[in-house]
Amino acid sequence: MDADVVIIGAGPSGSVAAAMLVDAGLDVEVLERAHFPRFSIGESLLPQAMEWLEEAGLLQDVIEAGFQHKNGATFRYGDKEQSFDFRKKSAEGWGTTYQVRRDRFDALLAQGAERKGARFRFGQTVVDMRPDPAAPTLRVRDEAGEERSVTARFVLDASGFGRVLARLLDLERPSTFPGRVSLFKHVRDRIRADSFDRNKILISVNPHNAQIWYWLIPLADGISSVGIVGRPEEIAANGETPEEQFAALVAQSGRMSHLLEQAEPVREVQGISGYSCSVCRLAGDGYALLGNAGEFLDPVFSSGVTIALKSANLASKLVARQLAGDTPDWDREVAEPLGRGVDTFRAYVNGWYDGSLQRVIFNPPADPNTIKSMITSVLAGYAWDEANPFVQKPEKYLKLVEGLCS
Repeated sequence: MDADVVIIGAGPSGSVAAAMLVDAGLDVEVLERAHFPRFSIGESLLPQAMEWLEEAGLLQDVIEAGFQHKNGATFRYGDKEQSFDFRKKSAEGWGTTYQVRRDRFDALLAQGAERKGARFRFGQTVVDMRPDPAAPTLRVRDEAGEERSVTARFVLDASGFGRVLARLLDLERPSTFPGRVSLFKHVRDRIRADSFDRNKILISVNPHNAQIWYWLIPLADGISSVGIVGRPEEIAANGETPEEQFAALVAQSGRMSHLLEQAEPVREVQGISGYSCSVCRLAGDGYALLGNAGEFLDPVFSSGVTIALKSANLASKLVARQLAGDTPDWDREVAEPLGRGVDTFRAYVNGWYDGSLQRVIFNPPADPNTIKSMITSVLAGYAWDEANPFVQKPEKYLKLVEGLCS
């Protein structure tokens, strides 16, 4: 046996799971295909995630790292603008968080888990998996092309968009969302301090096509992450190359284009497509899938890292119990509770694209304070707060509020 638990992927969910499992007294090895630091999107955290970083013993490292403070989100469509202050939410818990450079953030979490005692091995690609309830085995290839077998008592897949076990074990199923593409880059934004609140992410809607939207995530040191999301044919209609498409669409973005008039590129335009995904099950004989390795919805509400950390928190506790001789119910104790929050986010993503949530955001009811605090809670990541009607029955209450909008 090479380890009690082998984790595939050293992103946020992998490092949080590793830290928690080491704290539970288990021997943990993390296999990561890339080398850190490495670029990733998913840079705008939600306050709910702070709780799970704290429980894993990794929060203080994040607090001391000097990341850009975040206290909310601003939405803009034409000349309409609405801001949500996460501190004014109905749920208890953290009301602020950070906007992070993922190369630094992911490396920081990995270093924290390694300091606790987890072993990290980089440049390792998992090429095969043999499930087994007591001794699942991975086939791993290093960068020299040499392969070895790694056997553990349990395997966690935290590979994110790599979706290692979903592919190897044929667990993938089609997403219910239409295919979309995202283009993004980093810029030195040169935004005047008096013209923009860097403590909030800016989400802008294309004034000509509400299915296309933009993110502007201010990071530390005058850098911003800028992204565009839309259906492939809508993006492609704006130029021959990703650079041309990006420039043309940013020019249409209204206030965001004015904020970025003096911006200079730091990274070239990159893109991903077909990122919405799901699987037929999250756990099997000797393995479980975490975060984006199991399901990813859409980047519009920055839910990816939050869902990933929630799944790591839930699954790590069950792995520790199972390896101590218990027989936990993975469906009831992980898949179902995780799914309730995912379903809440899914309702909001659907509402964004069918226009109902945009109407609520940009045409709020006459007396919106209580309603807004409940919606703010979900936008802050509190999608598991069953005391919130907008979590209990999100579709029903979004439609109800839509009917009250001006």
